[in-house]
Amino acid sequence: MRTSRATIALPIPVRRALRKLGRDIRDARRRRRIPLAVVADRASISRMTLIKLEKGDPGVAMGIYATVLFVLGLSERVADLADATNDPIGLQLEEEHLPQRIRIRSGKRKPAAGE
Repeated sequence: MRTSRATIALPIPVRRALRKLGRDIRDARRRRRIPLAVVADRASISRMTLIKLEKGDPGVAMGIYATVLFVLGLSERVADLADATNDPIGLQLEEEHLPQRIRIRSGKRKPAAGE
């Protein structure tokens, strides 16, 4: 794998996460006993791209990762990666900025549902 400026600029935890994701995808493919060529063909990518993906190459597009996960039957979790329910820091920050009280604006008041 060639080293590019983009690869060098990646934080170490990101590189580790990509390598782990690639290994996990490779292991999932192997557990299913699906050859590399078959997954590559089903995902409409080259074998070399799949090899790079399984090594955690950051140059592989996110769409290709998602497509390979789909081929392996694991795509349902892609949509939940940045879901608010999986973001405890974001939820805590949002909760800190909730208003202490809610006031009715002066002027015309909207009637309640039962009025």
